Amino acid sequence: MPGVVLLRGRRGADLHRDVVAGVVLAALLVPQGMAYAQLAGVPPVTGLYATLIPLVVYFLLGPSRILVLGPDSAVSPLVAAAIIPLAVPGDASTRIALAGMLAILVGAIMLAGGIARFGFVTELLSMPVRLGYLMGIAVTVVVAQLPKLFGFSIDTESFLLGVHDFVTGLDETNPTALAIGAGSLAVILVLRQVAPRIPGVFLAVVGATALVAVLGLADEVPVVGSVPAGLPALNVPDVAVADLTALLPAAVGIAFVAFADTSVLSRSYAGRLRQEVDQNQELGVLGVANIATGFFQGFPLSTSSSRTAVAEDVGARSQITGLVGAGILAVLLIVGTGLVHDLPQATLAAIVIVAVAGLVDIGAARRLYRWRRSEFTLAMVSFAGVAVLGVLWGVGVAIALSLLNFIRRAWRPHDAVLARVDQLKGYHDIERHPDARPIPGLVLYRFDAPLFFANVDHFRERIRSLARPGEVGWIVVAAEPITDVDATAGETLQVLNDELDALGIELAFAELKDPVRDQLRRYGLEDAIGADRFFPTLGVAVAGYLAHTGVEWVDWEDR
Repeated sequence: MPGVVLLRGRRGADLHRDVVAGVVLAALLVPQGMAYAQLAGVPPVTGLYATLIPLVVYFLLGPSRILVLGPDSAVSPLVAAAIIPLAVPGDASTRIALAGMLAILVGAIMLAGGIARFGFVTELLSMPVRLGYLMGIAVTVVVAQLPKLFGFSIDTESFLLGVHDFVTGLDETNPTALAIGAGSLAVILVLRQVAPRIPGVFLAVVGATALVAVLGLADEVPVVGSVPAGLPALNVPDVAVADLTALLPAAVGIAFVAFADTSVLSRSYAGRLRQEVDQNQELGVLGVANIATGFFQGFPLSTSSSRTAVAEDVGARSQITGLVGAGILAVLLIVGTGLVHDLPQATLAAIVIVAVAGLVDIGAARRLYRWRRSEFTLAMVSFAGVAVLGVLWGVGVAIALSLLNFIRRAWRPHDAVLARVDQLKGYHDIERHPDARPIPGLVLYRFDAPLFFANVDHFRERIRSLARPGEVGWIVVAAEPITDVDATAGETLQVLNDELDALGIELAFAELKDPVRDQLRRYGLEDAIGADRFFPTLGVAVAGYLAHTGVEWVDWEDR
């Protein structure tokens, strides 16, 4: 338990700095927690529960010195998309139970993944696809929050219907709520630009709440209202079996997205702090935090990049910062919930809009467009998937696209026919070097991917296209990029070797890695091809070919 060790050893100036950072962090935890609860479709107080519990859990168990766990702008919309269709409109208690059970399911998946050392799975979500789905989440959330900023409400959570309902509902705009929301938005954005060290979110919340209280506007604009006092109680969510089944696919998607964000942030800060963090431990601890939060009336959570950045900026260097923030939050829940009674919903909407706006990375999209159009297209398809199909289905599309993109590249990888280029060592692609000199009767072919069931037929067809009887005597595969050969590929190589034998052409391999050669030996290919047709380098393979066939050829190095 790293937290216990930390308490024993933290003293003096380091402890003082962490405590001060925790006090500053607390000013951000309250409004953002409540705003993200609203975004998740549950009462604002659950956002405070979902902030308090994970801070304590991560202090005790977390491997990173600085990460701040809690409700997140990328995860909260997924929660809303999962629980709102299963609850009767206006039934807050059912939503809380569903959100709690969803957190437990997400946590169980993560904990199992951590124990099974599946921390690597988040690497399957490519940057372009992640960029696209986060942008899709952002615009969907903004559309859902705009009515609250304007002082009215809509029932839909989808992007297209949300745009329609917002436009048709503009005649219900509450001018007072809009003025407060727009003012809050301006305060946060302006301070972020001119004085980023000043907590604009905290000032907007305090100012808007004070304005409503002093002017008696609580009856004119939607406000948070009464918030139950006291710490969250241990509670097992009461959820029907049918709802539990419906929540499971959403839990898988949320677990994937939450840990993907946490993994990226954890590795980033670990590098900056010169710290090693075990991603499997990170996954397991995030799972425990979600499970604990689910049993204490919270909802699924992740790591917050904004709150982590604030903690680092004000000097935090250990999880004591999070513990202090949790302590202040606990005091507020016990004695100070009345302070947020007059907090306008429009201000919470402004906080959410600013938070998710950071998910729209136009600069990254432009770079991707310049770098690689195909991956830019993937990003836009992911964006459209979230915007058109909804957040949960959109994230599923994003994950599927990442995997399909990987398979596509391995299915039709780059390959090359190699030859010698005068005054240039090695063997080079004849398409890039038109002046390259091939060795008569010898084809050197490089295939830049593992051989597996999806691409081995393509490999076989490429070899067959190079096999010209009477012109070609040997085909040597430059096999250094081939890191694996599965059983399907092994069987196909047997067929290919027989086909080449029938044409009077020898098949050989050069630069094959030892583990891959061991696989070919188990498949019986070494015996079928001949152990003397496996060469350590291309140069040795060429020398073997020349010695065996007697072909006359003078290399430029021998002139």
